[in-house]
Amino acid sequence: MIERLCGFDLRDCVLRIELYEPLKDKMDTNAKDISAPEIERVRHELRRRSLVAESVTDITPGMRRVVLTGEDLADFVSLAPDDHIKVIVSGANGEEERRDYTPRRYDNAARSLTIDFALHEAGPVTQWAIDAKPGTTLEIGGPRGSAVISDKVRRWLLVGDETALPAIGRRVEESGEGTVITLLGAVAGPQEQQSFETAADLTTRWIHRPLDAATDAAPLIAALSGIDIAPQTLVWVAAEASVVRAIRAYLTEERGYPLGWIKASGYWVKGKADTTEKFG
Repeated sequence: MIERLCGFDLRDCVLRIELYEPLKDKMDTNAKDISAPEIERVRHELRRRSLVAESVTDITPGMRRVVLTGEDLADFVSLAPDDHIKVIVSGANGEEERRDYTPRRYDNAARSLTIDFALHEAGPVTQWAIDAKPGTTLEIGGPRGSAVISDKVRRWLLVGDETALPAIGRRVEESGEGTVITLLGAVAGPQEQQSFETAADLTTRWIHRPLDAATDAAPLIAALSGIDIAPQTLVWVAAEASVVRAIRAYLTEERGYPLGWIKASGYWVKGKADTTEKFG
């Protein structure tokens, strides 16, 4: 029966098991045989919306919060904290420029949408945020869809840089009692730390590094090395793409953590405008 299932000589089958045995040994024993969490992908009607800035607030020196309003938000839908919309502005030559941003918070009844802008570079959308004041107009598109992670996930490890904080903040604030969250955030200094209100059991650890070191994964990996990742913890990672790639490799290769329990995205790529990378 084994020979028939393997499709080759039994000795070859045994040899293959022996070759893969060292990889098995690297897996965290508590994480073996645990199926990955369910993720439901929901598509939304894609449309443009014309909005107006209602308020502009600097929640940290490097993060500007803009609350937008408009009747177009009556049917706005965002089902996952890490959804993204397209923010659409005019470029230097009058052409449209589009960038991905997280819907930080929204309220259909109030016709309001909150977006946090990391002021870490002087692109066209960042410049819009710098110049924005009440009454400034903005167009958005999307979100195109949502990846909704099963609410059976009760443990989270959220890892990210400044660009990930809007999604991290929304995840934290929307989580309820009985959810355990560890937040590992890389920011430029104490002045960039944020606080979040949540019913979840939240532990926050901040790593300080200059913005010009945002592509160095070492500080985050060093912090991760001191964190015990319990089984069935969904590890969510978002930062510059090379940083995310290094963290993902560290978790799977050195810690033996199951790939199915890691959701990783490169929210930006050094030297490339309007570029992201998905790692699973």
